[in-house]
Amino acid sequence: MNLKNNILPGPVEAVDIQKYLPHRYPFLLIDRVLSMEVEPEKRLIGVKNLSINEPFFQGHFPGNPVMPGVLMIEAMAQAAGMLAHLAAEIDGEKGELYLLVKVDNARFSQVVVPGDQLFLDVIQKRIMRRMGKYECQALVNGKRVASCELLCAEKQ
Repeated sequence: MNLKNNILPGPVEAVDIQKYLPHRYPFLLIDRVLSMEVEPEKRLIGVKNLSINEPFFQGHFPGNPVMPGVLMIEAMAQAAGMLAHLAAEIDGEKGELYLLVKVDNARFSQVVVPGDQLFLDVIQKRIMRRMGKYECQALVNGKRVASCELLCAEKQ
């Protein structure tokens, strides 16, 4: 991915996302990066398209499929990972693997079901001492369905 003038030239597709994140099916929970901003703050918008064929829908819950909240948090964390990698690339550095350390203020306000598009909106609040803090929300049809604050640390 070549980021010129601090601008994402277009969507980052799943094949390219796999160059940045170590996750693979069935645990890669971001299908596309739609946009990224670096000013006034670093922000990324990603999307996860939810199909009835997602493995977690088979057991959560039979006859009433609902995306588990913990997987919504994981999807937001993966979007934060993409933001960290792309931001590092803009700065001329190689992005490192960050691991989830802490989840604060997790809130879930609506169920997410097959057929939904889960938009992942992540804002980098700060990077300090190999740790990043992110403010995250997940939206369906423009309505917030989940939110949290994440703390991630560079893998040592």
